[in-house]
Amino acid sequence: MFETVEIPVWVVWVAGLLALAGLLDRILMPSVRWYLRRRFNRAIDQLNEKLQLQIQPFKLTKRQVMIDRLAHDPQVLEAVIEHSKEEGVPHHVAAAMAMRYAREIVPSFSAFAYFGAGITFARWLSRALYRVRLGYVNEKALQDMDPSATVVFVMNHRSNMDYVIVTFLAASRSALSYAVGEWARVWPFKQFIRSTGAYFIRRKSRNSLYRKVLSRYVQMATAAGVTQAVFPEGGLSRDGELKPAKLGLLNYIVSDFDVTQERDVVFVPVGVNYDRVLEDRVLLAANRGEKTGVFFKIWIFVHFVSRHVWLRIIRRFYKFGYASVSFGVPMSLKAFVSDKSDMTHERMTGELGKELMRQVGQVIPILPVSLISTVLLDGDQQPLTQEQVQVLAREELERMLANGAYMHIPRKNLDYAVEVGLRMLILRRALVLKDGLYHFKPEQEELIRYYANAIAHLR
Repeated sequence: MFETVEIPVWVVWVAGLLALAGLLDRILMPSVRWYLRRRFNRAIDQLNEKLQLQIQPFKLTKRQVMIDRLAHDPQVLEAVIEHSKEEGVPHHVAAAMAMRYAREIVPSFSAFAYFGAGITFARWLSRALYRVRLGYVNEKALQDMDPSATVVFVMNHRSNMDYVIVTFLAASRSALSYAVGEWARVWPFKQFIRSTGAYFIRRKSRNSLYRKVLSRYVQMATAAGVTQAVFPEGGLSRDGELKPAKLGLLNYIVSDFDVTQERDVVFVPVGVNYDRVLEDRVLLAANRGEKTGVFFKIWIFVHFVSRHVWLRIIRRFYKFGYASVSFGVPMSLKAFVSDKSDMTHERMTGELGKELMRQVGQVIPILPVSLISTVLLDGDQQPLTQEQVQVLAREELERMLANGAYMHIPRKNLDYAVEVGLRMLILRRALVLKDGLYHFKPEQEELIRYYANAIAHLR
């Protein structure tokens, strides 16, 4: 019993290290976590003082807590029971599916990732590719918004750069929570996108249980005042035209809204336009019915990046023209619902979608390439001098401005804007300058029509 027991030195070292780790975990780590949490909360408070729309506590809740809340929401639990009966699967299997959907949807917001790496990257990429300009803004209307309201930015969807540019331009107002499609659920983008507060959705899913989990997350975030950004069109416009609203996310918001509740929901129309859309060729190919699978898109992406890296190396890279974002007048959901109180829920949601898309279309800025493309299509493909294009562009612009449209005119000089538009279309090989005349290339009509369609609704 009292005999000496020999223990190898390495075992003593391991036991000592484990004891030290346990001691640190029990005594030191709680103090460190408390200190870091205090510093983090102080940083959030300072950040909220600078933002027009504050970061809500809902976004700062631990992700696992939000997953549990969502998966055990009473409405989700009812949907689990219904799914179990309809599909003939055990209850615990259906509950596990709901938990998996919740884990897939719920983001993990990091203020450092969003306002540090996210905003920095968005600013750098936007300025590297475009001359970014803030278009029309009704600053007074935006400043007069109820600070306690849930703000939802409603945007047209021209390019995947929409996320980047709008995030960059709205950085001084709030942190936006995007609904992101399945394209972003790939490594390494998935983790970073989730840390910026974006949540993933399966746009084409018809699974009733998944739809219930998704709807409850949107409703919980809306009720908590989380600032969101949605694309009612549901996907990128393949032909450049502004599409009617798909009512999925809007329906989730409206169906859980009560006009008697204290917190209002305010929709802010946002219009985005580009002199060049990065994905235009891919979108046009998809619109023609051609196969644009994953490998095709990867090849296009690799070719695009390598080509423009090379152009930068040899100093022959030109930015892709102008990118502009306009913010319209906010619209109160309480006021809208009160005016449509005699309508059914389905009809009211449909009217809301139409009105929001009308307002979004109204603030889509006219840019040089869109204006010149419109003029060229109206010219029956006849060769035109630059002076003739300038005259036609001025006439077309006056008609659009009379309809309430807005245009970003570079350097406040329309003649220079025409020059920019013509130069961009020549770089895209849609026009040819020969003997002082700009010749329309018939085989590129589809591309030119794509850019003209961006403002066709303003005519």
